[in-house]
Amino acid sequence: MDPVFKALADPTRRLLLDRLREQNGQTLRELCGRLGMARQSVTQHLDLLGQANLVTVVRRGRERLHYLNPAPIHDIEERWISGFDKPRLRALSTIKNLAEEYAMTDESVFVPTYVYVTYIRATPEQVWRALTDADLTARYWGHANVSDWRPGSAWEHRRADGSGAVDAVGQVREAEPPTRLVLTFEDSVGKEPPREPSEVTFLVEPHQDIVRLTVTHEKLANTDMFNGISRGWPAVLANLKSLLETGEVLPQAPWEMSPTARA
Repeated sequence: MDPVFKALADPTRRLLLDRLREQNGQTLRELCGRLGMARQSVTQHLDLLGQANLVTVVRRGRERLHYLNPAPIHDIEERWISGFDKPRLRALSTIKNLAEEYAMTDESVFVPTYVYVTYIRATPEQVWRALTDADLTARYWGHANVSDWRPGSAWEHRRADGSGAVDAVGQVREAEPPTRLVLTFEDSVGKEPPREPSEVTFLVEPHQDIVRLTVTHEKLANTDMFNGISRGWPAVLANLKSLLETGEVLPQAPWEMSPTARA
């Protein structure tokens, strides 16, 4: 946690995070322009934020897009805040979020991509199995992800409550065990009007003696869907991390374990 607190201690770095929160997925040029700072200075601050895992970079062709990664903030909340007065804090947070939603009227800043990075003390093979084994996903996700995981195959996101209900479907676009899995994600099953499927990429990278797992959720339909998956993915991945590192899952409300929660 020390790198996180060190990164957050600087007002310029906090401002960078604010700018990414307002508009995620910015290039270095865009960030420099919005802050009125020299390229070298912004790069140094971004490097420190990257070392603290607060910012992650996704390459798109020649561009490097910078995304706010909420994983360390989520860890701080789980470790120091949730045990004190979580119900009251959640209520206050809900009020604050509603106020911000009413205030946000410029839809042009919506970026249809969400990126989350977490580090797990496991092997790439163990992480891959946790992503693709129906029994394991049912334990930490509340849904069994069912497929043969071959490119072009269908997959289903089935509830693990015994009902057999399917909340999402999609297609396996790419599967390169144990490092890369790309899926389409259609969560509008049975809904009218249906919406175009989004796309999820899981990138599993060995990082010293642990694994760096990057989840990129793209082609999001609107801000409601973005807000929903922003609540869902941290809960899902925290549960996955807990299961692989301790053998136990975290207590979660059912809606919290869906990446499209309340979307």
